[in-house]
Amino acid sequence: MKERARPTAIIADDEPRLAEFLAHRLAALWPELVVAGIAANGPHAQAMLASEAPDIAFLDIRMPALTGLEVARGAAAHVHVVFVTAYDQYAIDAFEHAAIDYLLKPVGDERLAETVARLKARLLTAQPEPGLQSALAVIARLAESTAGASERLAWIRASAGAQVRLIAVDDVCYFQANDKYTSVFTAEGEALIRTPLTELSGQLDPNRFWQVHRSTIVNVAHVGTTARDSSGRVTLTMKARPEKVMVSRAYAHLFRQM
Repeated sequence: MKERARPTAIIADDEPRLAEFLAHRLAALWPELVVAGIAANGPHAQAMLASEAPDIAFLDIRMPALTGLEVARGAAAHVHVVFVTAYDQYAIDAFEHAAIDYLLKPVGDERLAETVARLKARLLTAQPEPGLQSALAVIARLAESTAGASERLAWIRASAGAQVRLIAVDDVCYFQANDKYTSVFTAEGEALIRTPLTELSGQLDPNRFWQVHRSTIVNVAHVGTTARDSSGRVTLTMKARPEKVMVSRAYAHLFRQM
């Protein structure tokens, strides 16, 4: 009896550590799967789809030059696409609406195992990717209908020493501009990102993250107490941080009721 060929996949992610982590977890949960290559950006992923002709493509949504959605539009009909996203609740809602496989970073074994099981079943029955192009069209329509809605961060990739950490935005106590970087303060310590504070502020939920100084944005859920001195200057004490955060006079009105 002719031995069945092992399934193949490519992974596309502009964060090498996250791509390697996904490849490592796939090796543990699906030893038969051959990861034919890891692409660092959209055009690289597009070229790898053509050269490797994989059965499966794990595509990060946000990549340089071409997004995962754009790469998927050019994929062959037999390719089973799984989108990977670090944030963007809109995208998740859209994928569920269109019945497209997706993984939310950081990728957990339970969710990955569910995806692997679905992929195995489709490959076993030689079932083609169910309506990928029509599903992408649904997402495009949903994107158009929600144009102008602000995209909110859910995860941040930050440097802590020699390591890159994936930090949930909910765990951030506050952000502070720091020369060429932005410092991210959590209960566990401090990490750095290259995103300027002005750019970051547009990606955060304004109901939860308040600018309290031209160089500081705080997560209101992590504010323990507020104190106002005789001159009217407000100081914040964070629940899980030892230092106090100063509020400039321009933003002191935000804490009148606190």
